[in-house]
Amino acid sequence: MAISPYVAVPNASHYWLCNARLPLALLDETVAHNRVIADLAAPPFAENLVAADVEIRAGYIAAIAPVGSAPHDATTVDVNKGLIFPCFVDIHTHLDKGQTWNRAANATGTFDDALRAIRGDARHWQPEDLYRRMDFGLRCSYVHGTKAIRTHFDAFDSMAKTALAIIHQLQQEWAGRILLQAVCLVSLDHYLTPEGEKLADWVAEAGGILGGVAYPNPELSEQLDRVFHLASERSLTVDLHVDETLDPTSMSLRHVAKTKIQQGFTAPVVCGHCCSLSTQSPDEAEATMKWVKEAAIGIVSLPMCNLYLQDRQSAYTPRYRGVTILHELKQRGIPVAVASDNCRDPFFAYGDHDGWEVFTQSVRIGHLDRPIADWPQVVTRTPADLMGLTDAGRLGLEQPADLVLFKARTFNELLCRPQSDRLVLRQGKAIEATLPDYAELDDLVGLGAVII
Repeated sequence: MAISPYVAVPNASHYWLCNARLPLALLDETVAHNRVIADLAAPPFAENLVAADVEIRAGYIAAIAPVGSAPHDATTVDVNKGLIFPCFVDIHTHLDKGQTWNRAANATGTFDDALRAIRGDARHWQPEDLYRRMDFGLRCSYVHGTKAIRTHFDAFDSMAKTALAIIHQLQQEWAGRILLQAVCLVSLDHYLTPEGEKLADWVAEAGGILGGVAYPNPELSEQLDRVFHLASERSLTVDLHVDETLDPTSMSLRHVAKTKIQQGFTAPVVCGHCCSLSTQSPDEAEATMKWVKEAAIGIVSLPMCNLYLQDRQSAYTPRYRGVTILHELKQRGIPVAVASDNCRDPFFAYGDHDGWEVFTQSVRIGHLDRPIADWPQVVTRTPADLMGLTDAGRLGLEQPADLVLFKARTFNELLCRPQSDRLVLRQGKAIEATLPDYAELDDLVGLGAVII
């Protein structure tokens, strides 16, 4: 499958993208410092978009100026009011599980059967199998326009060493195209064992992130104390799966926030899923959000995967979406991002590591519109900030010209179609736009009698 570019970008080190529309929320401070934002507007502001000419020089954004600013003798490309985004940032994925659906289909679509299926499939996770499936996911991400990814990897026993070695290889091979961060994934009781301490050492040596699954249990306080202690000793950041359930009594997120504060842990902490917030009373949710705000924790929602798994029962129409309370969190100044999560594996049968699909579906699922305002930050600037990246997720002077160009001229047009004619630029140059063929993995995962 090919993604067909809608404009021809010159193979030149210096040119202008003219008559473009840029999301106001994605302009960084350098633009405001160098030009009054109102100068860029096509009055009145429509859908929080501004009109601009964008100068590309030597792979970087050299200017963001009012339409008509390009010199008469400059090389120009008229994008005809098309939207320009920075490349996407996908802060929560599971590349090690990806593309296993044909081999480990989830017959019921439930969370429990997803766990059983993936545990059964793990026997296949030898170096070649992991490498090829993870590389496949990265290739999909790259073509769709993603420049940074954080992947969780199952890390029990020997799986950790194998996964870390493959991730290190992929980090080297994809350097300059996709920045890849890695988070170990175990249940938190693992950190109370000597093996858990070894895992923390391996993660530190690999420059990774300490992670795991936090769920209510009698030892949760001890487990969280240990996680933050291990992370603090090794100067690690933390990224946890939290409350991936619709049980309103599940309040692990509040425990994480309290422990971070009590421990005086100052490094970044991200918590993913947080589904139970959506089923708790307003008072309980408010109490948790106050702790999360005080603890400066970032929240990542996985709308497509949670919608797929949560409240699933045989011959039953789901009543709950499983998506956390994005609006309320954002209104309280808590950073919120959305991400791909699983792709074509027992936890989510669909997906293609496409940042734009993630955003489009999230807008529809979570009503991230009326107005759209700064919601485009959830797949760009906010996850970049949570990942510690200053050269991703924003449009600004001296930022890399890592851009996604859309033919759509408004957010309404943008959200109505899959945007398969988008054009991805990396350092100002159009990339190869062919998605990998699923058949490449047939010898690993087969085709067979898969369940749809």
